[in-house]
Amino acid sequence: MGKIAKVLDAVLRGSSDSNIRFADLCALLLHLGFQERIRGDHHIFTRHGVEQFVNIQPRAGKAKP
Repeated sequence: MGKIAKVLDAVLRGSSDSNIRFADLCALLLHLGFQERIRGDHHIFTRHGVEQFVNIQPRAGKAKP
């Protein structure tokens, strides 16, 4: 299983949301076709056809839950 697939599996399980590395989550979102916009610590991901945006922030190398 590749790294992207492992991260996707962890996200879909939802049991380890606070243990997902920030860089891995960013890579997953980019792989899924999201566009990234950065404002300070806020990384905002948008995708055509998806009304909600995804706003994630790093905390000690992990994605802030």
